[in-house]
Parts: sequence; structure tokens; C-alpha cells
Amino acid sequence: MAQPGTHGESQPDSVSGAPETSGRLQAPGEMSEERAVERRLRPSTMDEFVGQANVVENLKLAIRAAKERGETVDHLLLSGLPGLGKTTLAHIVATASEVELFEASAPTLQRAADLAGLLTRLEVGDVLFIDEIHRLAPAVEEYLYSAMEDFVLDILIDQGPSARSVRIDLPRFTLVGATTREGLLSAPLRSRFGIHERLEPYEPDVLAQILNRSAGILGVGLDDDAADYLAGRSRGTPRVANRFLRRVRDLAQIESDNHISRAVAEEGLTRIGVDEHGLTRVDRLILRTIGRADGRALGIKTIAAAVGEDERTLEDVYEPHLLREGLLVKTPQGRRLTRQAYAIVDPGGLQNMAPRGAEPDLFSPGAAQE
Repeated sequence: MAQPGTHGESQPDSVSGAPETSGRLQAPGEMSEERAVERRLRPSTMDEFVGQANVVENLKLAIRAAKERGETVDHLLLSGLPGLGKTTLAHIVATASEVELFEASAPTLQRAADLAGLLTRLEVGDVLFIDEIHRLAPAVEEYLYSAMEDFVLDILIDQGPSARSVRIDLPRFTLVGATTREGLLSAPLRSRFGIHERLEPYEPDVLAQILNRSAGILGVGLDDDAADYLAGRSRGTPRVANRFLRRVRDLAQIESDNHISRAVAEEGLTRIGVDEHGLTRVDRLILRTIGRADGRALGIKTIAAAVGEDERTLEDVYEPHLLREGLLVKTPQGRRLTRQAYAIVDPGGLQNMAPRGAEPDLFSPGAAQE
């Protein structure tokens, strides 16, 4: 079944410590085989991008209006959970604007010189994409203010009485910032973005469309019920859906003549640790850790230590899904399981919970606190 749109959002190269780049900065042969597959799955135009209809229409309008005025697109801030298509949209904005795109991950920009090296390579209209922009070093962020607002870079040379500032004029460019935690952005930086768009989790039927398109690109057969099964366990995230598809494809290639049926999809997810509830091994560890607390709430530091994951990873990657599924609540005292979660991970542990009337309300003010 041919359906438009796949989303294979790439990850910043945070392991090597070097800014990930594309456009004129991409070195030949630099892309790994896995990254190459992700690039193949990524839509290249607005029309191929499925889901996020309001965001796509707003960006189309902004790009068209900027072209008619002969201007660059305004600075764009994209927020939302990991894997929803922020990197993909940055590439599409550059393509639709007919300019080059340069990428960097904020944690790799430690010094003003790192930022200056990127900015001085830009040409008129180019797009600079900074992923995890909420993690910019304060000193680097301050240099970005004048670059975004006045398109100049004021560099301080020397120190003390002999210190002097050198101004470098920059071409008018578009900064696209992506963040999973918009609340951590400073007010001065946030206010310099003229366009703010938030990406929301995808509905299963939209993910099924994305999976069908991805299967066509990868050359693997995919039954409709198998696509629905995978989509329903993909956390509303195209990146997760495509990752599941690639792993299930391996099983289909060996055992079912390169065709994914519902049974193959179920077995494939079981092999990689995804259960019938769509929970991963780490999800289950989180829930069981809290469940063993005899009804007491646990703080994020305690959970991270018990699970063996970074606190930020738990908050950005795992908790949003558990909260959306009604398995976890956040209270002023810490994280608690819901009755639904106990029924999944420890049916006998229901007796350790507070009485039903005292159970934390997911939508109460206290539940939204850390």
C-alpha cells in the first residue's frame, strides 16, 4: 500500500563531540549505513510529510510569504518530544527555501569560537539548525542574540584594559532551533524566534501510513494489520515506528520471505523486549522500581539509580509515554503508579496502593509538579 510520508529523524552526533553537519559541511563517506537508511526514510518535501498538519501549513505559508518579499524565513523554534520530526522539518524548510542547511548539536558548541565557525560559513538565506538548543552554554547563547537580531557577531579580543571588540557582519540567515524542553530556554533566546511551532505525538493511523511508506522504501511487504500493530506500540513517534519496522524486517527477511504479517510483527517486537502493552524493558523497570516502594512515591534520582539510566533520559524519553498511557503520575512527593500500572506489572501489589479515593489525580495541580 503506497502512502505518502515517512519520518526518519536523525540524531545529533553527541558521541564524537563534533557538531553534526550537512550541506556544504558534510564530509564524503561520513554517513553511517544506519544513518543512510534514516535519510532514505525521511520525507524531503512538505507534501511528503504526514501528520502535524497545522505545523506544516504554517511553515508553508511562512516560506511562501518570505519568498514573495525576497526575505529569509524568520527564525523558527520547533519543540516537542524526541523523534517527532523536528530535524526532518528543518531539512524540509531548507529545501523549500532552496538554500543550504548546516546542523549542530547544542552540547558540542562549548565556546563562542565554535558558534562563530558555523555562522561565518553561512551564505544569504542559509538555514542553521541547532538541536537541543536548550542546552546551549550561556556564553555561546549570548553571542547568538546579536547574530539572530542584528546579523552581526561581536567578538571580544584580549582581556583587561587592552580588550577590544571586533564586529563581523553576517548574512541574513534562518536559525531553526529544536528542543524537547522548551521551558528550559531562557526568555531572551525564546523571544528572538519569530515562529514557534510545537509538534505533538502522532495518532496510530498516521503512524500506519508512515510505516507503509517506509516498508515500500525498504522493499519489505507489510500487511495492514501488522502496520496497525506496530503503529499502536510506537509511542506516537515516527522514529520509534521506523526503528521497530527495521528490526522486524530483519526477522521477516530470515523467516517469512521478506513479508511482515501480524504474527511476524508480534514476534519481532517480543524479540526486542516490547511486550503486549507496548512497554519496553526500561518502561517495565521503571514501573517495577516504583511498585516495590510499598505505595510510597519515588524521586527521579532514586528511579534513575535503580534503573541505570540518566535522569534526563528518563524524563525526556520514557516518562512522557508512561504519563500519556495513564501508568504513572507525578506528585509533589515524587512518582507514583496508577491502578492500571499495578494491574500490569504487579497485580498483587494493588493492596499497597492508597485507597481509590486517595489515589493521585493525573489532572490535579499537584500531579504536574516535579
